[in-house]
Amino acid sequence: MRNMPIFWVAMVCSLAMAPLPGSPVRTAKEAKTIAELETRGFALSARKIYLNGATCGWEVAIHMPGEARGWRCVIDCDSRSLFTKTRIPNPKAPYQKP
Repeated sequence: MRNMPIFWVAMVCSLAMAPLPGSPVRTAKEAKTIAELETRGFALSARKIYLNGATCGWEVAIHMPGEARGWRCVIDCDSRSLFTKTRIPNPKAPYQKP
């Protein structure tokens, strides 16, 4: 019983260190995944950009198979959502082994 407070402190500390689902987008892989879910295409590249001078974002190029045009998506880091979506000429498809 005397060790119970130590157990609770250890559990709270471990939960506080776990990444939260609402945390900012930190990697290009996360940004590509969000863009693929929004457009149902294949994300080819992602680069970090600045939005509104204070926040960051990711610009992702999306290849749309079977279409003449692809998408350029901007993902907001803080809200983990699609900020803008613009049509562009379809980027080259990623090489896939037969």
